[in-house]
Amino acid sequence: MRQMTKKNKIAAAAASIALVAVGGGAAYAYWSTTGAGDGQATAGTDKAVVIHANFTDGITPGVKGAKTINYTADNPNTGSALVTLDAATTVTTNVDDCLGSWFTATVPSDTNTVGGNAIGVQLAGTGTLTLSDLPGTNQNPCKGAIVTVHVSSK
Repeated sequence: MRQMTKKNKIAAAAASIALVAVGGGAAYAYWSTTGAGDGQATAGTDKAVVIHANFTDGITPGVKGAKTINYTADNPNTGSALVTLDAATTVTTNVDDCLGSWFTATVPSDTNTVGGNAIGVQLAGTGTLTLSDLPGTNQNPCKGAIVTVHVSSK
């Protein structure tokens, strides 16, 4: 085997340096790359809060026969919901000749926070259910009728 001359050693060293420089430049270009991207998902939706109007049996005509209405709410959502009852309530009965228009239901004006997944939360304040006293009108069909108060939140 032949010995390397000084000139060959310098040439070999220069070639090695050149290879490292070229390889290092390629690595630098690879690691310096840029890019962009996006991600997205659809947000959840809410479910309606269920309002309950609770009052005792035995309503009779006139203010003295009125019943106090306690309102409760069920919130099927995972987050809290603000509940303010809508004053535009309606009343119906299960008897055709006992008119819902003879009844008046009121609601409290408070806004309530009902926690997520809560059931039967008592809402602040009470309302009143009144059967109007209508002289000259036979309200006997309302005796024993099932009265339903329909209420919603705004």
